[in-house]
Amino acid sequence: MIPIKTCIRATACALALFSSIPALARNAAPAAAPVLAAPTARPALWKIADGDTTIWLFGTIHILPENVDWYSGPVAKAFDASSELVTEIPTDRTTQDSQGMILQKSLREDGKILRDTLSNKERSAYDAAMTSIGLPPQAFDKNDAWFAALMLTLIPLKEAGYNLESGVDAQVGQKAKLRHMENEALETPEYQISLFDTLPEETQRRYLDEVVKALPTVKPDIDSMVAAWRAGKAEELARLLNEEEDDPKLREVLLINRNQAWAKWLKARLEKPGTVFVAVGAGHLAGQGSVQDQLEHIGITPVRVQ
Repeated sequence: MIPIKTCIRATACALALFSSIPALARNAAPAAAPVLAAPTARPALWKIADGDTTIWLFGTIHILPENVDWYSGPVAKAFDASSELVTEIPTDRTTQDSQGMILQKSLREDGKILRDTLSNKERSAYDAAMTSIGLPPQAFDKNDAWFAALMLTLIPLKEAGYNLESGVDAQVGQKAKLRHMENEALETPEYQISLFDTLPEETQRRYLDEVVKALPTVKPDIDSMVAAWRAGKAEELARLLNEEEDDPKLREVLLINRNQAWAKWLKARLEKPGTVFVAVGAGHLAGQGSVQDQLEHIGITPVRVQ
């Protein structure tokens, strides 16, 4: 069984890709009133460097309420001193391109209706969950289970006042664009979609079933993660994201393999002079198997700056 926290982590991993989520997620329900500004956030920041290269490692939250003040202190200084931004996927992909690709890849290819692949118990719970967020149960009948699972998480978060547009990735991308910074990506949107689209059908179904179970607490779960991120509590955030992890396939596909690849990229980038600001999902930068762990394995020790 995939634990509920794993469902949230899987969704967090996907949010970098879904910065241009189809209109359904944006318009299914009105956003809640903006959250009042709170004390300035102090999210975690690390540094790796050699004689002529500095790489900042910054963990982002892909979805946030409005008015979260995080751009200050060491993070702002590091970004302002950088000439290159590195993100999970390019920040300049058009909404139309992303929407079309996501929708096309999410379509079922087996000729079956999604709900017909569920057990009676799973289907009953799924239908009730869809109705609870104001969607007809058949809305995703033509889609794969991974897509339905992600939408079932994103739509209630939108209703609760969380916005992809307010996410740190979107803000960093906009700041880089204004400065005409070079933007390199660690992955392509096509690759990130494939991470979900190639999951075994059984894994996708378990993921969807656990998202349905987690739906009543999805907002407080995300609230806790955002609070840990704002306070710079990287290990607590990793615990929240990885608690009771027992699905090796999801962990391997969404976390470990990618962290290993990114660590190798960072090692290679140290061979080229310059100052680079790397902004990736915060769940990749703490806990067992994190990017830092992978860097240690290849002889590089990141230093915590904030």
